[in-house]
Amino acid sequence: MFEEFNLRQFISAFVVLFAVIDAPGSIPVILKLKRGGKTVHAEKAALLSFIMFLGFFYVGEAFLNLFKLDISSFAVAGSLIIFIMALEMILDIDIFHERPDMPKDATFIPIVFPLFAGAGALTTLLAIRAQFSDINIIAAILANIVVIYGVIKTAKRLNLILGNGFIYMLQKFFGIILLAISVKLFTTNITVLIEHIK
Repeated sequence: MFEEFNLRQFISAFVVLFAVIDAPGSIPVILKLKRGGKTVHAEKAALLSFIMFLGFFYVGEAFLNLFKLDISSFAVAGSLIIFIMALEMILDIDIFHERPDMPKDATFIPIVFPLFAGAGALTTLLAIRAQFSDINIIAAILANIVVIYGVIKTAKRLNLILGNGFIYMLQKFFGIILLAISVKLFTTNITVLIEHIK
């Protein structure tokens, strides 16, 4: 298996996943959650993201087939959640209202899913299986997990260095990016679903 490792394939797979996961763009979301009293654990987020990616890489399609779902349906559902999160960031509103029984730990939802290991990233992961060897994709996943860990671990420090004003500006900017990603995910996959209905 290790003989199949190819540096060019690894870099290509890493760049594709890095762009879709967009861990640095999640800094404003992480800070917003922390300001709201939520906890986000870097180690837990990294581990859960790795499990999600690796699990979906090997059994993703079989898992969706178990519920008679396809990748397009999964992507449309994920795009709607990302759309709502983007609106919160851009408009400074709270759509997801707090309830007394809601956990304070926001590590898995919404950080790991749908932000890091969301529909876009998981769909991309399945798509690049045809392009690269498994070992190169797994190595690319691990490299992105390191990035995820580093981003969460240094989010507060970056806030202190960059200042609240700059982070607020980043929040708006990446809110628009998230909005665009959600619209692209939705339109691309809703078209596929409509074609299947026809």
